[in-house]
Amino acid sequence: MNKIGLIIRREYFTRVKKRSFIIMTFLGPLLLAAIYIIPILLALHGDNEKRTIAVVDQSHWFERQFTNTENQTFIRLDDISIDSTKKLIQDGVYDIALYIPETQLNIPSSAVVYSMKQVPMNVEEHIRDVMKNEIQVQKLIASGVDPDILESIKTSVNLSVIRMDEEGGEKETFTEIQFVLGMVLAVLIYMFIMLFGGQVMQGVMEEKSSRIVEVIVSSAKPFQLMMGKIIGVSLVALTQFVMWILLTGVIYVGFSAAMGISHPEAISAGTVMTQQIESSNIMDNEAVQNVLNIVHSIDFGTVIVSFIVFFLLGYLLYATMFAAIGSIVENNTDSQQFTLPVTVPLIIAMISAIYIVNDPDSSLAVWLSMVPFTSPVVMMVRIPFGIPIWQVVVSALILAGTFVGMTWLAAKIYRTGILMYGKKLTYKEVFKWLKY
Repeated sequence: MNKIGLIIRREYFTRVKKRSFIIMTFLGPLLLAAIYIIPILLALHGDNEKRTIAVVDQSHWFERQFTNTENQTFIRLDDISIDSTKKLIQDGVYDIALYIPETQLNIPSSAVVYSMKQVPMNVEEHIRDVMKNEIQVQKLIASGVDPDILESIKTSVNLSVIRMDEEGGEKETFTEIQFVLGMVLAVLIYMFIMLFGGQVMQGVMEEKSSRIVEVIVSSAKPFQLMMGKIIGVSLVALTQFVMWILLTGVIYVGFSAAMGISHPEAISAGTVMTQQIESSNIMDNEAVQNVLNIVHSIDFGTVIVSFIVFFLLGYLLYATMFAAIGSIVENNTDSQQFTLPVTVPLIIAMISAIYIVNDPDSSLAVWLSMVPFTSPVVMMVRIPFGIPIWQVVVSALILAGTFVGMTWLAAKIYRTGILMYGKKLTYKEVFKWLKY
């Protein structure tokens, strides 16, 4: 154990002192915080440019329908050709020209917008909505239907989803929030497994090609070397992950305080809550209660503990296989034929996650969360939806047992392959090593 500890310390401190580790440790939180900060900045300092829009309505159907807004001023131009209007646009008199051609029979359903610059999407959408609403009103009148009656029967439905348990308890769930949380956790596990699992394989290949491993195995067994390298890199991954969480939290709180946002969790809840936040960024009592309901609907204790367990076990399982591959090959080109079968289950898990979030209790979701090679990703998608705790425990035990068995198999490959040079191996020969 003392030799494994020395190898762990060597692997850990060698990597945490690298410039790339330090850069990504501080750059990662900035990128994560940007996901929260940039949408707020865009919302606060978005399209505030004031524009003057000239309306040339030759059909005379929309002469009084375009009213001024905070950033848009509509000016009617009567008895003027569109060519003259375009000249005014070129001279900078107006920013945008809206041309509605004359029609002989029906109300026009098409128009043309002229501008020297790219027309913002919100301006296009506003013009389109105004024309569409007026066309609908005129069609209703032509059909003998009062538009006010039709408007009065429009109703919005507030649908609450309540999940019941076997004891009769009830708990409101928010599918959109659970969907986002599950996908984020799944992507994090996938990213860390691929990133740091690849580092284990790369480290083994470098030591093998430089013949340093011959010196190391003279004082430590190959199994000790493999386990020390795997655990050392896992501690590096855990360190970087914890630093990301802490630094992202500091940036998150600091930015919220600087912007005067007293309830930043309401914004991170996503677009589900944006309609309940007032324009002055002060939430009313109903919005506050909705935010608290969202927070209470997710068992964060189970989510955090499960994430740590499946992250560590999933990483250890794949890192063991990556270490075995690194001992077989001597360069990245040769490693491709062996890494593809290892990474395919993770890719399948990520693709399946898109469908699993739609029905996290389906048979496919349950089975994929029990298969150890896909369970780290699939379980993170399902857990925020509140699955039975026995499924989480069984999946973790299967994953842990598979890690132990895979370690035994990988050690057989590692102890033989780590000292082999200049020979391109095949699957058949690797299987022979397992029988030694």
